[in-house]
Amino acid sequence: MPIRPENLHRYPLNWPQISRRIRFERAGGRCECTGQCGLDHPGGRCPARHGEPHPDTGSEVGLTTAHLNHTPEDVRENNLLAACQLCHLRIDHGHHRVTRSITLAARAAAAGQLGLLSETDLVRTEPPTPPRPHSERTYAAVLLQLPLPDLDQEAS
Repeated sequence: MPIRPENLHRYPLNWPQISRRIRFERAGGRCECTGQCGLDHPGGRCPARHGEPHPDTGSEVGLTTAHLNHTPEDVRENNLLAACQLCHLRIDHGHHRVTRSITLAARAAAAGQLGLLSETDLVRTEPPTPPRPHSERTYAAVLLQLPLPDLDQEAS
């Protein structure tokens, strides 16, 4: 996932090398998620591989490096996880919700709007990632099973 310019200073200078080592040397180019995203992966580990179509979404996988505690300065091995886009976004889901709430409240305050939340309400706490049961039937598979109209019959 791209790093926002305002957050670049939070990453170590050797972040590209650290991220590459996690994604390709340690993980072997495969997503390391074993359920941190809330999904129940078949075989226990997400099967998504870098550069290949994602088994659930069909889009090309771009392996990323996720910070499990959402702190870019913390590059300890046990805090980093090679993750496909789907798993990374799900891992960060709660963090993104909270960040968006804080950003919107700050924008409203800057515009002179009185906030309904006190400063203590705006302290970041991470809600859990919502669970989603894994199904062998992906969205694409469901679409492929939809009955198609018989065009010859409709024309008559």
